[in-house]
Amino acid sequence: MIKISLTSWQAERAVTILDDVLTQGATLDRAYAREFANFKMGPGEQARIATLVGDLLRRLSLYCHLADVPLAEAATAGWGLICVWHQFHDLPLPSHPTADRFNLKAFETRRAQAKGDPVLWDGCPEWLEALGQAQLGKQWPAERHALTLAPKRYLRVNRLKCEPQQLMDKLAREHIQTRLLAGQPDTLEVLSDGALFRTECFKQGWFEQQDAGSQQIAPFLGVEPGMRVIDACAGAGGKTLHLAALMAGKGRLLAMDVEEWKLENLRQRARRACAHNVEARLISSSKTIKRLKESADRLLLDVPCSGLGVLKRNPDAKWRDTAERLPILMDLQADILSRYSRMVKPGGELVYATCSLLPCENQEQVARFLAADSGFSLLAEQTVSPAASGFDGFYMARLRRAG
Repeated sequence: MIKISLTSWQAERAVTILDDVLTQGATLDRAYAREFANFKMGPGEQARIATLVGDLLRRLSLYCHLADVPLAEAATAGWGLICVWHQFHDLPLPSHPTADRFNLKAFETRRAQAKGDPVLWDGCPEWLEALGQAQLGKQWPAERHALTLAPKRYLRVNRLKCEPQQLMDKLAREHIQTRLLAGQPDTLEVLSDGALFRTECFKQGWFEQQDAGSQQIAPFLGVEPGMRVIDACAGAGGKTLHLAALMAGKGRLLAMDVEEWKLENLRQRARRACAHNVEARLISSSKTIKRLKESADRLLLDVPCSGLGVLKRNPDAKWRDTAERLPILMDLQADILSRYSRMVKPGGELVYATCSLLPCENQEQVARFLAADSGFSLLAEQTVSPAASGFDGFYMARLRRAG
């Protein structure tokens, strides 16, 4: 947490971002991009604004309680939320008429009430609390609390371009301090607030910003140089590029998605990373999948999901009732697993992965697939717990097709 009070100007930027998310329905990343593009500010200034906004959204219901504002009216209470955030973290209030009217005694009373309610203290909406309790039981309170913490920044070293120490040294010359993460030889934790995407290291493709939990998925697939590998839900390609590095740029790596704009982004990233074995292909119809029947040594299915494992990185999603669309997501996951798995060769393997903590999207989906006489067997499965690791939350299962 950056314990620095925001200026009135910075606080006004935060209010605008909150309004963009809560009123206009923008994702937090898009809201940041819009506001930061409109005003010139340094990395430290952006970091202070992002710290405040991110923490407000991770525990919005708590801060609304402290401000004595109904959650449904949070979008119109920007300055009230700004003030209670500063008071909550023992920081001087920014100069504003709302600060002049701040009732410290009422704030302290409401904070004492909130401390006696762990669900409120963690800023957890009712729909998420009900879902978490039903799915995770006794494990849920620890995960719920872990998802309120600010995410750390991690980099994946691009082994096609450099070694970890080379990257650390070069970043240090650009005033970015990092350290190697124990147990993950390609993962650096960022220790400073520098603008990563303005560095020469980034422009030259030496790294990708990727959570340490997410970085565990590509190695789980067990790829080797020379293999034919498909990343069938590639998106913008973070895991595709990791697979390319693990393959040492050798073999064929087909990155597929249903949205062309994501694939175009992937192509640009692949060129920067020197991942020359990557081919991006649009899934234009079911025939695209059928033509690739039994063609892959390895298949990654990083399927669409609720995203409840990455709420600390995407806290705006807490305030959109994912429970309503969960059945639709689960049907889509089952369909992708059933149809896309046919691309795996006999004796080949696939990894089914999500950024969710819910068994209904994870272990139970895999169990239903295996029970349907799929011809696959389970080799291993792994859950990355935010409470246990401090990383974002993920699930992965490695399956082998009968030879």
